[in-house]
Amino acid sequence: MEFFRIHKTIPFMRHALVLNLISLVTFLAAVFFIATKGFHLSIEFTGGTVMEVAYPQAVELDKVRGTISQKGYSDFQVQNFGTSRDVMIRLPNVEGKTSTQQSNEVIEALKATDPAVELRRVEYVGPQIGKELAHDGLLALLFVVVGIMIYLAFRFEWKFAVAGVVANLHDVVIILGFFAFFQWEFSLPVLAAVLAVLGYSVNESVVIMDRIRENFRKQRKASVREVIDSAITATISRTIITHGSTQMMVIAMLIFGGPSLHYFALALTIGIWFGIYSSVFVAAAIAMWLGVKREDLVKPAKKDTGEVVG
Repeated sequence: MEFFRIHKTIPFMRHALVLNLISLVTFLAAVFFIATKGFHLSIEFTGGTVMEVAYPQAVELDKVRGTISQKGYSDFQVQNFGTSRDVMIRLPNVEGKTSTQQSNEVIEALKATDPAVELRRVEYVGPQIGKELAHDGLLALLFVVVGIMIYLAFRFEWKFAVAGVVANLHDVVIILGFFAFFQWEFSLPVLAAVLAVLGYSVNESVVIMDRIRENFRKQRKASVREVIDSAITATISRTIITHGSTQMMVIAMLIFGGPSLHYFALALTIGIWFGIYSSVFVAAAIAMWLGVKREDLVKPAKKDTGEVVG
C-alpha cells in the first residue's frame, strides 16, 4: 500500500559522508555523557521499598503521588496492579530511614487522606537485586545484537550484517545518551523500550536491504550508489505509513499514559526517529563504504556445460 510514489530518485547517498560525520559526532557525544554523567537509575536498579496498598474503591493515582510528594519523596513510582483499587508504591532508599520507617510514614500519610486504605505488603529490594537486573539487561542486549548480526549475515551478506548492527547500536547509544544528558529516570520499562527499538530499527534496515538486493537484479547497468538511492526512494511511502502509525500510538502513551509510561514512550519516540535516520544514512551508507556490490547479493546463473550424460 502506498499513499504516494516518488518517480524521481532522491540522491540520498550524495550526502552520506556529511551525515555520517554528524552521526559520528552525535554518537561520541552520547558516549561522553554516558561515561561522565551516568544514568539516573530507578529503584529497580538501586534498591528501595515496595509497598502494596488497597483502597475500597478506585483511586486517582495523582492524589496518591501528591500525598507521597508532601513527605519529601521525589524519585518514587506509583502505579496500579491487578485492579484500579490496588496500588503499588516504590520508594527509593533514604539515608537514616529503614524500610519499615518509610512504609509507616507513607501509610500514615495515605490514611490521613483516606482512612479506608489498607497496607497489604511491604518488601525491601536490595541493591544486589538491582545489580542482577542490570546484568541480565546487558546480557539481553548482547544476545539481541548477536542474533541480529547472525540473521543479517545469513539472509544478506556480512557487509550488511556489520552495517545493520552498527546502525542499531547507533540508535541504542543515542537513546542512552539522551537519558544520561537530561538525567531522565532509567527504569525497566525504558530498558524494554531500548530492546524494542533494536528490533524495530533492524526491521526498517531489512526492508531497505531487501529492496537493494532486488534492485541489483533489475538495474544491471546502475552503479551501487544509484541502486541504493532508488531502493531508499521506493520505500519512503512504506516508511511514512509504518513509522507514522507507530508514532501515533507512542504519542498517545506519552500524553495519556501517565508517569508510569512517560519515559518508556519517550525512549520509543527517540528510537523511532533515529531508527529511520540510521536505516537510511547509517546502515545503507556503511554498506556502501564497505564495498557492497551486485556479486555479493545476486548469485550468478549456472552455465550450461552442454555435457551429455550417457
